[in-house]
Amino acid sequence: MPTQDTRNYNTISPSARSLLLLKGHTTIPYAREAAALIQYPEPYEPDFSNRYPGFWIRVMHFEARYQSINNLLNDLSPQPVNILEISSGFSFRGLALATEREVNYVDTDLPDLIATKQKMIDALATDTALRGHYELRPLNALDTTAFQAIVDSMPPGPILIVNEGLLMYLGKEEKQQLCQFISKILRERGGYWITADIYIRRSMPDDPELDQGDTLKEFLKQHRVQENMFETFDEATQLFADAGLVLDKEAEPDYANLSAAPHFMASATPELLGRLRGGGKIHATWRLKPM
Repeated sequence: MPTQDTRNYNTISPSARSLLLLKGHTTIPYAREAAALIQYPEPYEPDFSNRYPGFWIRVMHFEARYQSINNLLNDLSPQPVNILEISSGFSFRGLALATEREVNYVDTDLPDLIATKQKMIDALATDTALRGHYELRPLNALDTTAFQAIVDSMPPGPILIVNEGLLMYLGKEEKQQLCQFISKILRERGGYWITADIYIRRSMPDDPELDQGDTLKEFLKQHRVQENMFETFDEATQLFADAGLVLDKEAEPDYANLSAAPHFMASATPELLGRLRGGGKIHATWRLKPM
């Protein structure tokens, strides 16, 4: 068993830690194992007896968001070989995919996070046989020089760029810069961009039932995430169009088949379910391609 020194994940931010512990309640690959790593030496035991709907709706959202990217990725034919994930956080999609098939997957985020993630990968993949190539690389997604260098280091051919949880932390000009650069890459190489970050800004009234167990609400306020969301889906469409990108396909969420769905349904009142059904769509995952 790894020693305490090799399991020192104190650099993980409270928000990233909370998100990992949430995902540990799902069947997302490596999520529960990663949650156990950051909890060490205390045992990690998912609390499936939790009856706070705010907790389970967060779990469902992140599980659905993860699966939505996979659905749009798997829908492509032929299957993409070169995949670059930006701002990946503590998601292990690349590791899971490289165990399944031949792929060249480069997983990137900021240097400190990647250094911590590498230790986690070393612990998670001890006995894992990879069919494809998987590597971690430090990258600030707005550093176009470093971004281009990683793209150039990948084998020739089309490239699939993936991200989950980035655009809502960027201001308008930063979003424009990122979109224009990704559009340039896709025009040169061919391929697609799958982004799960199409969030619509909406005034969220306090809901005592949903507030219970919501461990990320305060973090979202502190980081002004709501302010950086799109005003409408049309605004998001226009941002990408201005960069020369067009919607190829939108993921269709399948909430009923999420592993967290039964736990949410056991915690939600009929009144809450009615309020949620009447709330309208506020999130989408899009696959984009050059015009």
